[in-house]
Amino acid sequence: MPTVAIRFYPHGLDRSTEAHAVVAVDVIRATTTAVTARTMGRRCYPVTSVEAAMRMAARMPDALLLGEFHGVMPEGFHLNNSPAALAACHDQRPIILLSSNGTTLMDSLRHRRVAYVACFRNMSATVREVAAHGLPVTLIGAISRGEFRDEDQMCCAWMAVRLMDEGYRLEDTETADVVRKWHSAIPHDLLASQSVEYLRSSDQLADLDFILAHVDDLDFSCRIVGDQILGDPARVEKVVEAWIR
Repeated sequence: MPTVAIRFYPHGLDRSTEAHAVVAVDVIRATTTAVTARTMGRRCYPVTSVEAAMRMAARMPDALLLGEFHGVMPEGFHLNNSPAALAACHDQRPIILLSSNGTTLMDSLRHRRVAYVACFRNMSATVREVAAHGLPVTLIGAISRGEFRDEDQMCCAWMAVRLMDEGYRLEDTETADVVRKWHSAIPHDLLASQSVEYLRSSDQLADLDFILAHVDDLDFSCRIVGDQILGDPARVEKVVEAWIR
């Protein structure tokens, strides 16, 4: 029986093996922005620093620079790390995405054989993709200011419950504690999160509204392959099957 574990970055990543599918979760806001980009048909490249973003932009002059670092949108960027703002841009330019925490987590998975990006939008689709192959799973949340945020615990717990419905077992008591705390939560329970307080204090509640309005509304998974996020279900299936063989 395959297992599912809930961890947080970076220490939890060391406890998973190459046999695990690893799922990066940063609901507010990096993984929601990345998944939204793929919904729009955009290529998405997560980066870990302003310098890395500028180097990549030099190679892709048509790209949109999205992001924040320590809560501030860097000079020269087009948009904040905002799924709502991105969704309002009606083009298909690729995006280079930077955040204080989530894109570092995504980048750390670029050499993993099977790694995904998930948020509220594609929880069930990601579960179905992983469960179809019976891979053990590590769900790993980003850390903000040293805290495993409520919304990421919630998303991980909901995915773990869905995996249990597919025949998975919880790997340990650490995972069971998160599931027990959040399995019956509803999306609006994230309103007490420190991340929401940050959105409120910085006048960015449009992103909260966007997240709450888009729960499990997508039917595809997003996979980390090298330096980008892929969201073509047929391609994801093909890559995973090739590895399993």
